[in-house]
Amino acid sequence: MDLGLQDNVAFVAGASRGIGYAIAESFLAEGAKVALTGRSPEPLLEAADTLAETYGADRIFRQAGDMTATADICAALDAAAEALGPIDHVIANVGIGTAKPGFDVSDEEWDGDILQNLTGSMFLAREAFKRMLARDAETRGHPSLTFISSIAGVDAIGTSLPYAASKAALNHVTREMARQVGAENIRVNTVAPGNILFPGGNWESIVAANPEYFGKWIDREVALKRFGTVEEIADAVVFASSKKASFLTGEVMVVDGGQVR
Repeated sequence: MDLGLQDNVAFVAGASRGIGYAIAESFLAEGAKVALTGRSPEPLLEAADTLAETYGADRIFRQAGDMTATADICAALDAAAEALGPIDHVIANVGIGTAKPGFDVSDEEWDGDILQNLTGSMFLAREAFKRMLARDAETRGHPSLTFISSIAGVDAIGTSLPYAASKAALNHVTREMARQVGAENIRVNTVAPGNILFPGGNWESIVAANPEYFGKWIDREVALKRFGTVEEIADAVVFASSKKASFLTGEVMVVDGGQVR
């Protein structure tokens, strides 16, 4: 299926590894050009070099930065547009959970998780929309923004409170933003992954510590009775960004193998 992404420009936050890396690769496989961002320069360089071997260095741009800091966000967006052309699709893959489960969360843990999992995505969306709207409507094409959320924002699954609250807020913001920018032909959606297993990810070490328990847990909790892959999340994101999803906006797409009830 041709998704109509040839020579589109995608900006992918958190692209050094895991879900973000898979999203970047999926866009490249569809013929898009991709700007990679991440907090740490070394892993980002390694990711860019690996992707360039298959897809060509001329289709890839990288710039390290803190995607919760407006100055870094603006610098990365502007440099990516200068290198690859106007940005068509932004993937706000920003966030990580650090607070422990339970109600006794410190001020610092609360503020830190909200910044990482909600505020950073909002800052990126704000700056991306400014640049999309600065383009002439007739040549703007079909721009989109996709947040990466979590099923923790859809259902109560025992996650830390600030992480769950921030992801739930992001899911709601998706619907509000979609209404605000829809008249400008900009689409806004969210992909909410379930439990995704990949090398170096959180689930790898957790499962390794007690494979029998978590094997039974997955068998009990997930309809498809397995973990998801980063490629399955990437496929949903790239479809949501494509012309094939041209009437899809304001949606939270749960990709969890049937865990959320």
